[in-house]
Amino acid sequence: MDRVGWLSAVRVYGDRRVIAILFLGFSSGMPLLLTFSTLSIWLAEDGISKSTIGLFALVGLPYSLKFIWAPLIDRLHLPLLTRHLGRRRGWAVLTQLALMVGIIGLGTNDPAQGAWAMAAWAMFVTFASASQDVVIDAYRVEILEEEQYGAGAAMIVAGYRIGMLASGAGALFLAEAYSWFWVYCAMAALMGVGLATILLNPEPGGGAGREAPAQQGRVNLARWLREAVVEPFADFLNRGGWRHAVYILAFIVLYKFGDSLAGIMAGPFYIEIGFSKSEIASVSKIFGLGATLLGGFLGGLLVVRRGIMSSLLWCGFLQMFSNLMFAVQAMVGHDVTMLAATIAVENVAGGMGTAAFVAYLSSLCNIAYTATQYALFSSLMAVARTALSAPGGALADSTSWVNFFLLTTIAALPGLALLWWLIRHRIVPASERNQFRSMESGP
Repeated sequence: MDRVGWLSAVRVYGDRRVIAILFLGFSSGMPLLLTFSTLSIWLAEDGISKSTIGLFALVGLPYSLKFIWAPLIDRLHLPLLTRHLGRRRGWAVLTQLALMVGIIGLGTNDPAQGAWAMAAWAMFVTFASASQDVVIDAYRVEILEEEQYGAGAAMIVAGYRIGMLASGAGALFLAEAYSWFWVYCAMAALMGVGLATILLNPEPGGGAGREAPAQQGRVNLARWLREAVVEPFADFLNRGGWRHAVYILAFIVLYKFGDSLAGIMAGPFYIEIGFSKSEIASVSKIFGLGATLLGGFLGGLLVVRRGIMSSLLWCGFLQMFSNLMFAVQAMVGHDVTMLAATIAVENVAGGMGTAAFVAYLSSLCNIAYTATQYALFSSLMAVARTALSAPGGALADSTSWVNFFLLTTIAALPGLALLWWLIRHRIVPASERNQFRSMESGP
């Protein structure tokens, strides 16, 4: 990959396609909190028990299982919508309209009268939201050039965070003045941002011409399953052999492990050392959002300037050492200024790492199977990160906070070691192989 100047790197953010990804990220981030923290506040206000509210977390399962139906979205053509809008845009419009209906349907419920009906609507929203994510991820990969993946990753992260802010803090502000029904109606209307973005932008050229085998005449189910389900996974495994695939998948699991292990216990840590809810909200949420957006922007610039693999390495070390800020915070104790510094370093590093990582996952996708392959990578990342981080609470209980965050720093090393192995053996995006030609090739 040829190195480009910083000014040229900044210019990539002015590309219409990159700007469109920001608005699609907003549409992708909007539904999450409407079925999670915002909904839990509504349930608590109406006297629903904590155990029932806890069970509502299960409605988020579609986000971890979306790779199961991603092949359908990747290959299946929709009547009318595909013909007039194209395959990607047709599916995007369908999922966005479904989200509007689902969010309004969720808002029509009364938790005290029917929690099960509300759970059903919430599950419908998360299923439509996870399906929208599959489409948007595929659309983003296909509409951008490879050198724009870093900027696209930064934009999708920024838009996603802004969408979460709108459906989190924005919804709560509205709920002070209006009923929850009108709050959810307003959130459904905001889904129009993504709908308008899709309608105002073109269908990607790559992969759009691949036809499902049952467009006319008799359905060849075996062929369809082979092309939609088997071939995307076989394509990934066959590129460098199963050994390379295992190393790549292990890297996807472990790259943000240390960051995730620290993050899962951040809330209890803040409370235990004496920070109030308002202090946490002001510094961690509002100030932290700005730091994350800045990190995503810088991460995108770094990818354009230095390439994906070098950026992953730099950002990985930043993520690892940012965990040490929590150890320092534990030694300092309750100090808002120190908390602001901790959040600034952690969120900037995390935002940079996420932008580089999303760019890397995008580079792994074959344009012919974008939705299926990206859904696999992102689902694997989500499921593995959650499972591996689950013992974090027990670990924090068994040691001091200082030692806990030192251990989370060490937990980042396996991912960085795997990244170094991939670089050293030149298991890198095709456009970057010349950049690492001086290193040894793999066995």
